[in-house]
Amino acid sequence: MKTIKHLIGDQETIGSTGRSQPVFNPATGEQIAEVVLGAAAEIDAAVRAAKQAFESWSDTPPTKRARVMFALREVMNRRRDEIAKTISLEHGKTHDDALGEVTRALEVVEYASGIAAHLQGDFSRDVGPGIDSFAERQPLGVVAGITPFNFPSMVPLWMIPMALACGNTFVLKPSERDPSSANLIFDLFREAGLPDGVLNIVHGGKAAVDAVLDHQEIQAVSFVGSTPIAEYVYTRGCASGKRVQALGGAKNHMIIMPDADLTQAVDALMGAGFGSAGERCMAISVAVPIGEETADRLVEKLAPQVAALKIGPASDPQSEMGPIITNEAKQRISDCIAAGEKEGAKVVVDGRGLKLQGYEDGFWLGGTLLDNVTADMSVYKTEIFGPVLSVLRAKDYAEAVKLINTHEYGNGTAIFTRDGDAARDFAKRIKVGMVGVNVPIPVPVATHSFGGWKRSSFGAHGIYGPEAVHFYTRLKTVTSRWPTGIRSGAQFTFPSMD
Repeated sequence: MKTIKHLIGDQETIGSTGRSQPVFNPATGEQIAEVVLGAAAEIDAAVRAAKQAFESWSDTPPTKRARVMFALREVMNRRRDEIAKTISLEHGKTHDDALGEVTRALEVVEYASGIAAHLQGDFSRDVGPGIDSFAERQPLGVVAGITPFNFPSMVPLWMIPMALACGNTFVLKPSERDPSSANLIFDLFREAGLPDGVLNIVHGGKAAVDAVLDHQEIQAVSFVGSTPIAEYVYTRGCASGKRVQALGGAKNHMIIMPDADLTQAVDALMGAGFGSAGERCMAISVAVPIGEETADRLVEKLAPQVAALKIGPASDPQSEMGPIITNEAKQRISDCIAAGEKEGAKVVVDGRGLKLQGYEDGFWLGGTLLDNVTADMSVYKTEIFGPVLSVLRAKDYAEAVKLINTHEYGNGTAIFTRDGDAARDFAKRIKVGMVGVNVPIPVPVATHSFGGWKRSSFGAHGIYGPEAVHFYTRLKTVTSRWPTGIRSGAQFTFPSMD
């Protein structure tokens, strides 16, 4: 059976803890590998390798660092199908969905390829008598990323290319549930010409996370995961003096106005609610139709499509939705559905109890549609992170906006309407970081930055794009004067440059 090891410097190692855990194929439920679990010693070794590599890598001109990103893009395009298959094998998402993940990762690689332009400084001549001033952005040093299971290639590649292009070296602690994608990323970078030690991979659980957060040589940490862990990472990382961006959970709403194209809205809800089995922080999990008539028509159109979802393994090109990541996650989602039913939600389509012929031991759950959900129900308050779509009926637009603005999460949201005035008002008033107008999953392109509001994000900077350049660099301003024969004596007042 394959053993997935740490990658530190130029070495593959099992580390010193003697601990490991199984890795499963969610479609079959069978163990397909084991991953070694590191802790403080492995993190320290990775940091030492990264620190040793930092001096030469940070002195490498940005244009040469960009060439590695250009080469990475070519490698990823050539091996795109292999990357997608690696994702699907351990995560379970369909092959087409995995290919979409690769495409979004590539966008950030392409943005990082233009890093020379993004690191340009400012220069001002004669800010005072014979005095010039210039500002530049310099890398931080060794930085780290802690990434989730749901996008085992995309999220690491939202972080690593930007951090490396800015001149930092990197330690990645990926999810231990689907770790092979991280090791494949390491191979892709190596093929692209990245020097040894610039990128390091340490697998592990909480012990490895805590070692990252506490290590004094790690200057910054980027995290994506659930809100409770994001808050923990932010608090502990900041306490040890680190720069931290920690992206947390979500409860994303989609308002359906009475004038919306209902067919378009239903198609959007199907893809945004059930794609990747709902295991996305940008998934739409709450549909908010305005008015009873709109709600009735929406549920009438939605129900047969949810019931007809083609659920199967990634190897079946007809599959629209794959399995849940683990059996424990499947049970937790089923418990959430049961709690919603007990609290009064109507189970219009029930995905529990699904069995797939030939895959009886897989972690399968069908699409679930709940109607008459209310804001006081646990099924509404909780981030379910599964293929469960709740319909919460609002009497008018104002009630729907208040509903979204008072929710603790503020990651993504959308409105479907033909009314430009309503859409413009929504985009301005809604207290959410990423907004879609007739776009159900408004993940920004790489030239912008990804980030939520409220308890969906901790820290000042979004991930990738221009925000990432600021996160992975620090500003230095230099004020200089060269001898000109002018002698004015000592100055004891605060310098004014007059």
